[in-house]
Amino acid sequence: MSLNSSNVFLDSAPSNSNRFQVNVINESRESSAAVDNNTDPPHYEETSFGDETQNRFRISFRPGSQECYDNFLQNGETAKTDASFHAYDSHTNTYYLQTFGHNTVDAVPKIEYYRNTGSISGPKVNRPSLLEIHEQLAKNVAVAPGSADRVANGDGMPGDEEAEKKEEEEEAGVVKFGWVKGVLVRCMLNIWGVMLFIRLSWIVGEAGIGLGVIIIGLSVVVTSLTGISMSAICTNGVVRGGGAYYLISRSLGPEFGGSIGLIFAFANAVAVAMYVVGFAETVVDLLKESNSMMVDPTNDIRIIGSITVVILLGISVAGMEWEAKAQVILLVILLIAIANFFIGTVIPSNNEKKSRGFFNYQASIFAENFGPSFTKGEGFFSVFAIFFPAATGILAGANISGDLEDPQDAIPRGTMLAIFITTVAYIGVAICVGACVVRDATGSMNDTIISGMNCNGSAACGLGYDFSRCRHEPCQYGLMNNFQVMSMVSGFGPLITAGIFSATLSSALASLVSAPKVFQALCKDNIYKALQFFAKGYGKNNEPLRGYILTFVIAMAFILIAELNTIAPIISNFFLASYALINFSCFHASYAKSPGWRPAYGIYNMWVSLFGAVLCCAVMFVINWWAAVITYVIEFFLYIYVTYKKPDVNWGSSTQALSYVSALDNALELTTVEDHVKNFRPQCIVLTGGPMTRPALLDITHAFTKNSGLCICCEVFVGPRKLCVKEMNSGMAKKQAWLIKNKIKAFYAAVAADCFRDGVRSLLQASGLGRMKPNTLVIGYKKNWRKAPLTEIENYVGIIHDAFDFEIGVVIVRISQGFDISQVLQVQDELEKLEQERLALEATIKDNECEEGSGGIRGLFKKASKLNITKPTPKKDSSMSTIQSMHVGEFNQKLVEASTQFKKKQGKGTIDVWWLFDDGGLTLLIPYILTLRKKWKDCKLRIYVGGKINRIEEEKIAMASLLSKFRIKFADIHIIGDINIKPNKESWKVFEEMIEPYRLHESCKDLTTAEKLKRETPWKITDAELEVVKEKSYRQVRLNELLQEHSRAANLIVLSLPVARKGSISDWLYMAWLEILTKNLPPVLLVRGNHKNVLTFYS
Repeated sequence: MSLNSSNVFLDSAPSNSNRFQVNVINESRESSAAVDNNTDPPHYEETSFGDETQNRFRISFRPGSQECYDNFLQNGETAKTDASFHAYDSHTNTYYLQTFGHNTVDAVPKIEYYRNTGSISGPKVNRPSLLEIHEQLAKNVAVAPGSADRVANGDGMPGDEEAEKKEEEEEAGVVKFGWVKGVLVRCMLNIWGVMLFIRLSWIVGEAGIGLGVIIIGLSVVVTSLTGISMSAICTNGVVRGGGAYYLISRSLGPEFGGSIGLIFAFANAVAVAMYVVGFAETVVDLLKESNSMMVDPTNDIRIIGSITVVILLGISVAGMEWEAKAQVILLVILLIAIANFFIGTVIPSNNEKKSRGFFNYQASIFAENFGPSFTKGEGFFSVFAIFFPAATGILAGANISGDLEDPQDAIPRGTMLAIFITTVAYIGVAICVGACVVRDATGSMNDTIISGMNCNGSAACGLGYDFSRCRHEPCQYGLMNNFQVMSMVSGFGPLITAGIFSATLSSALASLVSAPKVFQALCKDNIYKALQFFAKGYGKNNEPLRGYILTFVIAMAFILIAELNTIAPIISNFFLASYALINFSCFHASYAKSPGWRPAYGIYNMWVSLFGAVLCCAVMFVINWWAAVITYVIEFFLYIYVTYKKPDVNWGSSTQALSYVSALDNALELTTVEDHVKNFRPQCIVLTGGPMTRPALLDITHAFTKNSGLCICCEVFVGPRKLCVKEMNSGMAKKQAWLIKNKIKAFYAAVAADCFRDGVRSLLQASGLGRMKPNTLVIGYKKNWRKAPLTEIENYVGIIHDAFDFEIGVVIVRISQGFDISQVLQVQDELEKLEQERLALEATIKDNECEEGSGGIRGLFKKASKLNITKPTPKKDSSMSTIQSMHVGEFNQKLVEASTQFKKKQGKGTIDVWWLFDDGGLTLLIPYILTLRKKWKDCKLRIYVGGKINRIEEEKIAMASLLSKFRIKFADIHIIGDINIKPNKESWKVFEEMIEPYRLHESCKDLTTAEKLKRETPWKITDAELEVVKEKSYRQVRLNELLQEHSRAANLIVLSLPVARKGSISDWLYMAWLEILTKNLPPVLLVRGNHKNVLTFYS
């Protein structure tokens, strides 16, 4: 029993008074002054000091651990104590801890108990187990490292944890960002893209100010709903690195997360190319104006794009700190460019700008531009599809969640504020440009109004310019024609160009960082085995350098060879698919009603999240229907792949929660429906012990319960409850995992009991749930019954009686070699351990040889000690030598083969059903179900029933008619008319010899002696009992003769189980019946139903 480290916390400021006082005494510090630097943790012991003390603790320091407790001392002096402490032991370093006014192992709430193992925010500490608190405290209880520096009452100094965390990060040199630099800046830069400068004016020209604002608003609705859902998910627990992938995978599970994570990472990688090409195109346009082309426009874009992406890669690889600084600089440029535009709208326009359609703020222009004026081929949804990518980018901050100081606070705050600020900017620019610039302008300063001309009501005409010819011929200026309207309107045009550069480069840089981060998180989870190579991180920030290189290669490929106009819609749809799943994750988590769903961000609604998910899917089809179809197809195939591979992860997803809710609802609904014979299915309790120890028994049961009925593998632990419960609890998960690994659809259940029969009785009564309760008990035949102790026989036969008492059917399975292979498994485990030790030793020797003598023999011993290869104890050595002396061929090979006989496909043969007694039809139903299985489908049913010799044909016809009504196919029917004749003398002699050791023979003794023997050995078979049931004994022996005659070559025999009346048939006689009945036969199933119909011929 271990006393976990979290039981005891030590306060460095004992003078701090509060309701939970911790007092610490230091004693004999000098005695440990000369210890070496061993970092092993201290050990806690229960110490008795007489009547005055109450179970105080002694902390015995191992060498080198004294330094960890220097904080107990105040300037070299021991902490003061209160009057309740007893004198201390001067020979040891001893501390006494007191909480709640008395010593206790029980610990108070503390964050360390709730961390995951390997948490970066602090150590995981184990609280005392219930067993440690409930049982008496053991001596020399070990304490895990890192516990003694905590305060027992949990009232440590405020900010201690944050201070420790900050110190650790500073020591490690890890760079973490706050919500402004980490989220707000990135999201704003990613949302403010090139669209703001070169497409927003065109959108206002096409859709008008009114519909333009609606388009912006609709886009913002999608992103805002996604941001709200993301905020709810982020505040429902600690967020690690991986951004959208992490949020979706932890909410919906690896199937959804793995599929969207891969395409989301790919989308970000290709987005790098898109943004870089946008930057390169702007640069090439400037080169054209100055006649400075290098080769031709296409190759110039490739050259500039390649150089740009290399520079961006260098910034990214240099570290997140440099990348963050670059983002801040780009944001400043972008903000100056936007401010430059607004300033330009109030600077009086000159004649050149007026000829190009800019007249400053004019009510007439606002009124004219308020309504839509779609050109040929354009409409609301086509314009929306062009604008919507400008609103994306809200995941830029979440994608670097692993580099944020507090993702739970930073992501919601930074993302929602970024959406608000960028929305205001988009709407402001749209309204301003729509109120200042007309839709069409010629650019000619000579197109002024001449007196007497008809203005046709246009705003430009009222302002002195005639742009009417733009209705008949294309013009180069105005909102509809000039993509550089913002440059024209701005106070200083080159700043807009700088803004375009800033927008493209910042988006490219954000995508170049996001893609590797998301991809690394995906690879770390090992969902796709082939991608494990990219999980490795480097440096203080665990930078995904391999992911950077992969992203760089993908971006370069699309810069050099891809047609980005084709791939762009798919990329937008990939992002939208991520948004849809984030919204659906929030809805799904709420709908599953899991108690673990407790987001701190309360401004969300499950139905609004569902609406957001549907809206995202609709927008995908609006933007580009074929790209949406491609996105869904790719996601579907990745989902199927991950589902098929079944990664070994458990993230507590809402899918699991909903599965539980669905199962619970279905189970409750099932209880409202009465059982019907047509829906009967064998629901079995199988007494396998550990499922791996009796695989054949489990296999034959699984053959008729798989996909049709309940199967529970049960084990009874007999002995002292404390030891049994500990052993039982420690093996639960392992044994259920074995069932899952071997694809056996069964549950594992175990109980601890004083005797085997009591345990089985508990299982028979309490197993199952609602209507899903066992109706059949499956046990293996007790092959060693002749040598077994009396209590084992009484328990074995007793559980059969108990099953019948509870109206549960019984199936006893017998195979020639028996079922228990635990000894074989034990030997195999020992051999595996020996092989591992041998390989480890060989590896150590090989490594030592490779060192070319640097360290010599001492180095070998060092390595051996690291591998825990130590000199074995004599006991272990003797056991090893015993195992080594065993040759694999000496194992019971027949037993191993028998344990797998039901795993193999059964060849053409028969299943012989000896339906001697009508038990409701279970004896017939089980073999019928077996014939439906792939491994047994080549076996035909042969039915054997008892009958009268003079009515064989009539009874055969009657049975054939009954089976046809049951719709059960059979190969043949045999009516056995000579069941009740006496067996031959040899067979009967075998039976008599079998029961001879268990007979009382009271008729050969005087009355007094006989009565005495009955009292001393009441379990023995009396002559009177044997005489009463002689006919039944004859029948069992005779049946074996018939079975030998008719079914010796069958693949399987299913036989009605004889029932022993309680109080009439002794246990040993009943075991003798089962022995003689199934002796020297193929595998036998002795079946007895509960005498309730399980077959019907009614529809």
